[in-house]
Amino acid sequence: MPDLLIELFSEEIPARMQTKAADDLRARLTEALVEAGLTYAGAAAFSTPRRLALTVQGLTGQSPTTREERKGPRVDAPEKAIEGFLRGAGLTREQLEIRDEKKGQVYFATITKPGRAAAEIVAEELDKIIRTFPWPKSMRWGAGSLRWVRPLHSILCILTDEAGEVTVVDLDVDGIRAGNSTEGHRFMGVGRFAVTSFDDYRTKLRRAHVILEAEERAQQIWQEASNQAFASGLELVEDSGLLAEVAGLVEWPVVLMGRIDEAFLCLPPEVLQTSMKEHQKFFSVKNPKTGRIERFVTVANVETADQGATILAGNQKVLAARLSDAKFFWENDLRKVQAEGLEGMGAGLAHVTFHNKLGSQADRIARIAALAREIAPHVGADADLAEQAAKVAKADLQSAMVGEFPELQGLMGRYYAAAAGLRAEVAAACQEHYSPLGPGDAVPSAPVSVAVALADKIDTLCGFWAIDEKPTGSKDPYALRRAALGVIRIALNNDLRLSLMRLIDTQLLRQKMNLYRHKATQGEIDTLEEVLEEIADHGLFGAAYHAVLDRLRQSGEAEQWEGTLVSELGRAVPEFSSDLLSFLHDRLKVHLRDEGIRHDVIDACLAMPGNDDLTLLAHRARALSDFLKTDDGENLLQGFKRANNILTQAEEKDGVEYSYGADVKFAETDEEKALFAALATAEPAIASALKSEDFAGAMGAMAALRAPIDAFFTAVQVNAESQVIRRNRLNLLSSIRHICLQAADLTRIEG
Repeated sequence: MPDLLIELFSEEIPARMQTKAADDLRARLTEALVEAGLTYAGAAAFSTPRRLALTVQGLTGQSPTTREERKGPRVDAPEKAIEGFLRGAGLTREQLEIRDEKKGQVYFATITKPGRAAAEIVAEELDKIIRTFPWPKSMRWGAGSLRWVRPLHSILCILTDEAGEVTVVDLDVDGIRAGNSTEGHRFMGVGRFAVTSFDDYRTKLRRAHVILEAEERAQQIWQEASNQAFASGLELVEDSGLLAEVAGLVEWPVVLMGRIDEAFLCLPPEVLQTSMKEHQKFFSVKNPKTGRIERFVTVANVETADQGATILAGNQKVLAARLSDAKFFWENDLRKVQAEGLEGMGAGLAHVTFHNKLGSQADRIARIAALAREIAPHVGADADLAEQAAKVAKADLQSAMVGEFPELQGLMGRYYAAAAGLRAEVAAACQEHYSPLGPGDAVPSAPVSVAVALADKIDTLCGFWAIDEKPTGSKDPYALRRAALGVIRIALNNDLRLSLMRLIDTQLLRQKMNLYRHKATQGEIDTLEEVLEEIADHGLFGAAYHAVLDRLRQSGEAEQWEGTLVSELGRAVPEFSSDLLSFLHDRLKVHLRDEGIRHDVIDACLAMPGNDDLTLLAHRARALSDFLKTDDGENLLQGFKRANNILTQAEEKDGVEYSYGADVKFAETDEEKALFAALATAEPAIASALKSEDFAGAMGAMAALRAPIDAFFTAVQVNAESQVIRRNRLNLLSSIRHICLQAADLTRIEG
């Protein structure tokens, strides 16, 4: 069984495309080979800046001969139908077989497809793959029609059998003919050389200064860079993304460490790190004692006689120019902050549009500041500090540094807030209010940061809900799912007790006020704002709306407003609030499912009061999930469902509701009396536990009902002949249902 080796040699492939391209080559070719009838023992793909390589071991030398039997038309079928069947089968009428069936004689064709040599199949499939390869971007060159990420120079494609005999696959792609040779490093290589197998290929590439495996190149870079930093008493700053990228830029990594000019060491370490990473792909080296970035590591692709001194000198010259720009931005921003304050720096945000329907960034900041002030008491933050932090949190968007490096937004705000002499809590909120940005990102815990982060995310959600720009399917251009997950994680990680519906109502009203203010005529604005702001100040929208509308009616102004803005707000806000809360619940389901909590368990808890308190909801869902995993929980659920089913059927049949209380004096059996006693004990215990939000305790009290309910159904017939006894027992089942539904809506639990 031969081994297959393929190499597609080209000009430099962008580092970000290499890994996926190697995976695509492996997946597409192996799938095509299997589809063609070949099997293989294993396959591996590799990438370097100038080549994609694939080895397939234990490939069958030939596809098997196949026999396919096809049923055709009846013998007396129209001639055209028979001719069509013959064309499809590629046979003559004499080659058909006639068989007797229930409906008459029928033609059958046996089609034999002889096996093909592996080399023939590989040539055919590789040609297709090269011509249709899924590069994110590709190009044409010369006069040919072939497209590749960069000009393709050569194709190596050989089959090596167990005896070591090499067969070059006969393949020609737009004049590039497959062979058995390749070349090594662009500068340190030794010209083209022939290979006989994958092991021979890898060995000769290494001699020609090419390390084939990207993982080995990355490991070598990290190890050598770490060693050089350690030898200088310093520490390499970890950056896995940069490491993977640099490993895709070199075929023979040469690690060099250089110094950063003393004039730039005053820059924040994050600025140095970002500038070096983004502009020159340098690793940062810090002093572990001070945290300052003092040196850099660059990775060259060639060994030099002067051990990289010339390369380092050139890199340091370019780096100095880049860092001079960063230093200018930093110093210029600091001067502006010291002269105008952080709010002065952010004044220009009044002229920056956040969204054409949602106003400017300054409008948005004002809404966030108002909401942060309302949230502050609920999260243990000082309301004045929360409002102040919200007003300056986005000021750094107007800084020159963030203009150059957008990824530093928030972080630079923290530095500028400190330079402006603002409180440490305010400075921290400038950075942390963006978090969490993803599932693995840290969640803010400082009260002021929490208040501003929640206000920021809730305002974003409410704004796009107000203009009906909600996520649809896989499309979420404004990252609203991420914002919702951020609200959830902040609430749960900090164990916050918040009525989200109240906050959503308030902020949706502010958004609607902003929208309709632009629609109002110039003469209406003063009175309009006065009415709307009074509504918003009440916080809880529903009652506030009606109170203000009643006052307007009493003053005779209702006719002016009803049917226009105020009544329209009264219809719109509650509807949008409920829809947005449902969206948050959907995100919470995803979040809790990652903890192993089933969707039906979450649904059972969502049906309970207080479902806009995410922390309360999560505590209830976790307790119910744990309870249902026990034998008591599972069996109690079955007992509840049985009681509920019997009761529901009886109520439908009798046309009455059995919920008026059962009387123990009508109990006839010991099991019935025991259930009365158990319910009498459990009900106050469950109610007390739920009142103190001890959901585990409530579930524990419910567990005590499992045995008496089981015994009741085993020994007692609910639908007794005596109507008095029957009604009493149905009312007893109603007590079971009522008590069990206090903890969660168990009717929503599956199974």
